[in-house]
Amino acid sequence: MPLDEKRLSTPEQLLQLSGAYWKTCVLHAAVKLDLFTRIGRTPKSAGRLASKIGADERALSRLLNALSAMGLLHKQNTEYANTESGITLLSRESEHYIGYMILHHHHLFESWGKLDRSVVTGEPVRERDFVDEKTYRESFLLGMFNNAMGIAPKLVPQIDLSDRRRFLDLGGGPGTYAVFFCKQYPNLRATVFDLESTRPFAERIFQRFGMKNRISFHGGDYLQDDIPKGHDVVWLSHVLHAEGPEDCRYLIKKAVSALDPGGLILVHDFILDDTLDAPLFPALFSLNMLLRTPKGQSYSERQITHMLLEAGVRNIRRHPFRGPTESGILTGIVPMAA
Repeated sequence: MPLDEKRLSTPEQLLQLSGAYWKTCVLHAAVKLDLFTRIGRTPKSAGRLASKIGADERALSRLLNALSAMGLLHKQNTEYANTESGITLLSRESEHYIGYMILHHHHLFESWGKLDRSVVTGEPVRERDFVDEKTYRESFLLGMFNNAMGIAPKLVPQIDLSDRRRFLDLGGGPGTYAVFFCKQYPNLRATVFDLESTRPFAERIFQRFGMKNRISFHGGDYLQDDIPKGHDVVWLSHVLHAEGPEDCRYLIKKAVSALDPGGLILVHDFILDDTLDAPLFPALFSLNMLLRTPKGQSYSERQITHMLLEAGVRNIRRHPFRGPTESGILTGIVPMAA
C-alpha cells in the first residue's frame, strides 16, 4: 500500500512510516560503499564485490538482495546488475551522480535521531564524531552542486537577465547557478561570494564549465565582511533558511546595498505557505534547520516579502517557478534614486 502522509490513519500506514528509515539506510550504505560504481555496466557476484571492497561476503549478499528487492539493482542468478538509474544517478562515473547529496543526508541522520531532544531544548544537535569536517563539507558542497544541477537548467531560462551585466551569487557555494546564468546570458559576468574554504570547490566548477574568465570568487562571511558593490542583480539561493530572522533582515539589507539603483534581487528558497504548515518539504526542512543551526528556519512568502520591503525593495512578486522540493522565488527591484 503506498504511503500517503495526508492519510496516516491505520496501524499499517503508521508502521510503514515508522520503519521507512530501513530503506534509507540501505541506500546510504550502498552509496558509502560505492557499490553502483563498482558494479558498473558488468554484472558482478557478491563474492567478487566483497573482495573488491574488503567486505564480508555473507553480509554484503544481504545488502545486495535488499537493494534488488527495492528495485535499485537487478539480480541475475548469482550476479547483480545496475539499473539504468543506478548507472546514471548513483555511479561516480556519471556526470549526473547525486551521491554527494545522499552522503550529506547520511551525515544528518544522527542529528535527526535526536529531534526530540532538540525540540525540548530549542538547541541544535551537531554531533559529527563519525565524520571529519573535511568529508562533511565536501559532501555538503557537492551535494548542493548535485541539487543545483538538477534545477538550474530548467530554472535559469525562466528568468530574464538579458539586460543585466553584473551578477552576484551571494552565499553561492560552488557557484552552480552563477555558471548556468552566465551560460544563458553571454554578456553576464558573475561574482560568487562564500566562505574562503569553499573556493577550491567553486573554482573546480568554474574550470569544468569553462567559466574561469567570467566568474570570480570572493571569499568572506556574508554577515561579518563587506560584500562587493556595483551589481545589477543579486541571487540569494537557499541562504535565508540558514539564518534567524534578525540576520536575514540584515543580510537582505546588505544584499540590497550591493545593488545599483534599478537592481534586481532574487530570493530562492524553500518557501512555506503563510499558515506555516505546508508544503510538506519546507515544513520538514525547518526542523532540519532546528537540528543544524542556532536560529535557521524555513520562511513564508509573507515573511520574506516583509524583509524585502524593510530593505527598500519594491515591485515584489512571486515568480511562477516551483522546484521539485517546493522551492520558490521572490523577485524585487531596488528603486531608482528620486
